[in-house]
Parts: sequence; C-alpha cells; structure tokens
Amino acid sequence: MSLIVLGTASHVGKSVTVTALCRALYRRGITVAPFKSQNMSLNSYVTADGSEIGIAQAVQAFAAGIEPVADMNPVLLKPKGDRTSQVVMLGRPYKDVQISDYYAETDMLLAKAVGAFERLRRRFGHVVVEGAGGAAEVNLYDRDIANIRLARSLGLPIILVADIERGGVFAQVYGTLALLPDDIRPLVVGVIINKFRGDVGLFASGVEKLEELTGVRVLGVVPYADIPLPSEDSLSLGDKRGQTTGSPIRIAVVRLPRIANFTDFELLERHATVDYVPPGTPLAGYDCIILPGTKNTVEDLEVLQSHRTGEELRLARERGVPVIGICGGYQMLGRRIIDGGIESGSSAEYEGFGLLDVVTAFTAGYRKTTVQVRRRAIGPGPILPVMGEVEGYEIHMGETERGDLPEAFSGEGAASPDGLVFGTYMHGLFQNPGAVNALLAYLSERRGVPFEPVGEADGDAAYDDLARHFEEHVDMDALMVYFQDGEGQPREEQIID
Repeated sequence: MSLIVLGTASHVGKSVTVTALCRALYRRGITVAPFKSQNMSLNSYVTADGSEIGIAQAVQAFAAGIEPVADMNPVLLKPKGDRTSQVVMLGRPYKDVQISDYYAETDMLLAKAVGAFERLRRRFGHVVVEGAGGAAEVNLYDRDIANIRLARSLGLPIILVADIERGGVFAQVYGTLALLPDDIRPLVVGVIINKFRGDVGLFASGVEKLEELTGVRVLGVVPYADIPLPSEDSLSLGDKRGQTTGSPIRIAVVRLPRIANFTDFELLERHATVDYVPPGTPLAGYDCIILPGTKNTVEDLEVLQSHRTGEELRLARERGVPVIGICGGYQMLGRRIIDGGIESGSSAEYEGFGLLDVVTAFTAGYRKTTVQVRRRAIGPGPILPVMGEVEGYEIHMGETERGDLPEAFSGEGAASPDGLVFGTYMHGLFQNPGAVNALLAYLSERRGVPFEPVGEADGDAAYDDLARHFEEHVDMDALMVYFQDGEGQPREEQIID
C-alpha cells in the first residue's frame, strides 16, 4: 500500500518527512518510491535519461535507494516572472503558460499525474506521495492536482505535517482538518508535529489536547535537526540568511531575481562563509564571486546591469578575485547574448559583462539541454587543473561559442587565459569535493589562512541520520501498517544499522 503526506502550509517539512520515511522503509528492506504530482521550484535535477524533475524528488529517491525517474514528479513548474511558468511534463519541456491558462488544463494534468503514480506503484510496490503547499486551500479545491483532487483520485491514507516552530500549531492542524472536504477528512490517519525546539516531553499535554480537539492521532513530535540535505525552493534560500561557518573565506553568490539551482553551493556553505547578495551589493572584500544559474538570463542580466554589477565584477577582476559563472551566470560573463525570441519574446542582442570572450545564442525553437555529465577540468590557472574529474548535470537553453578561449572542462565551458574567470553549464560542480577543495585551497593560500581539505561526501550517512532521527520520534509501527506485502509483512524485518 502507500500513503500521502500533506502539510498545513508551505515549508512545514513535507519533503523532509517523505525523505525520512523513504529512508526508514529502505532500512527495513522495503522498496518504495517518492512521488509529487506537481512541484513548483527552480531547483531541479536531471535523471539518467535526461528528464528534469524537482530536486526534492531526486533526493527522496536516493534516500529510498533507487534512481530518480520522471514519473516521480510528472509536473514541474519553473516560474519565469510576470505570472508565467515553464511547464515541464514527465521530464520534458511542455510549454510556457500563464497561471490562468494552466488551470484550464487541470483535468489533463491530473490524468498525467495519476498515470505516473500508477506506473510507480506497479514498478516499486509502494509509493510515498508528497502534497504541495497547504492542504486546505479551499479556493483551489476544484483544480488542486497536488493535494485534494489527487487524494480523491488515489484514496490513500493521509498524514498531516505541521510546523510548530512557526507557532499556532493547534490552529494549523485544527483549521486544516476542519476545512478539508467531507470525503477527504476521514482519510487523515495521523499528524506529525515538525521542527520542535527544546524538550519534546514538555509538549506531552499539547499532544493530548490536539488529539482531543481533532480526534486524530499524533504520530510523533519531531525535534528540529540540522542534517545536510539539499534545499527545495526559494523559501529555503531565505533560511540561509545569517548562516556562518566561522571561515575567513568569503564567497559572494549574486542572488539573481530568478536564481535557479542554488543547491549548487551548499557544500561550499559548510566550509566557507557564503553570502547570497542582492544586485547592487558592493563586492569588495569577497574572496570569490559566483554568478549562479537563472530561469531567465536576459531579464536577470538587465537587472544586474541596472545595478552596475558589471562594474563591480570588473573591479573584482582587477583585484585578482576569481569570478565564476554557472549556466546562466556563464552566459552573462560573455560579451554578448543573442536572443532569437526564446528568452525575451522578441529578437534582440544584449551586452554581457565581457569578462569572457564568448557569445551565447538562444535560437528559434523550444529546445532544452538536459543531460548528466562527467568531465575533467582542463582549464588553465591555479584552480581548474586541481579539480580533476567532476560530475554534474546541464539544464539550459541556448548555446555558447567560446571562440579562442581555452575550455574549462573537457568538451565544455570557457576560461580566461589565467584561469581566474571561468564559466560552465555544469550544475553540481561544487557538490564535488575535488572542485570545492581546489577553489578553497587557492582562496586560503591567497588570504594566508590554513586550509583543511573537504572529505568525500557520504550521502548515505546523512539519509541514515535523518531516518534514525525520524524513527526515534515517530511511531513507526503505526506507519508500517501502510507498507506491507503479501500476508501483511515487510519483505525484510531486519533494520539496517
């Protein structure tokens, strides 16, 4: 069987709950797949066959010990601004659409989502479904393919997740349950209270009161835990304010209005002071500057130009500060961007920052590159040659001609002759310890501070830590009822240590 995890609001911990549950089931020898019918996020991931899905579903798949596939996130909305989003359907670009027109296709989108869910269930046996935003958005019930209409179509048990850190947890849970449609409310079999800070025992009377008020069992109160998992969306980016490692190395990531895949820098964040700085922020005092990916290169470039970011970048270049562009940031570092109407809606040329002698063209058509890559860093200078072989993925429109500049990586990217400015389409570059070590070693030497190399990441350890944390505070026996095979027993009863 399977179940659905819904939330009382956005950012209450639905994704982390699904990730934890997937890993806990994996540790019990139970095969399970994650599923989110509709996701809205600019943080995405490319599967082995080139499909694009929300990064949260990829993380959940890894936690479950399986490879991500397009069916895990059949509809991905990537906001572009002006009430328009790119719709990625079953891993491939479908079209750009305004939200009013998108809702006109609700029935078709729901059918696609239910079909994807059924394929996952046939393939993996069990599925953990994640809702989107708050479950009780009453004005959306007729077109809510992520929560109510999906729950009605699947008829699965529902777990409701609430965030006590925000306050008002009683109103969150009671209000959500009261507003659910009459046919959906009985499907709710339990509540999980998430992000508790302090002694969980102090909330024992709160659990009793909540169960008395709602008639629904509280399955657990999960304390806040700082376990390194990739962030899902722009709400997570807001949480990064004020984070610090104490490292003297300061890296500025320009916070573009339409920033995409900022998860690229989360390994760097754990070993250096990484600031996400808005356009117009003075960049003096930073040891490295990174222009990240964006959903709309042209519009974000115009914003940066209006804030004189190009002048800040040129001054940093004169000071010998490394400047790195990832995907859209790589395109901005070039001399010129030629838009055939793909980005801005009309044919035009735009002046880039000119730190790399490259030209990017967005040609007619709706073609998007989505591919996993493994490349060797071959560019000049003190940083690139030290990286070795790295892996990541490309998600981009447009093609970049590098002219006479050396490649940054085998078959891709470009670097200045001294290697201190380089660009690449490779998302995930700085999730490779080799790339992080190469950059931080150079920056530390330049600043004259000690450098401690970053070890190889053990993703399984983080998933196991999350699962143990979840298992300690949630009634797993109650949840296991919904994940039984054959005569009602899990495939393996032995929990993996």
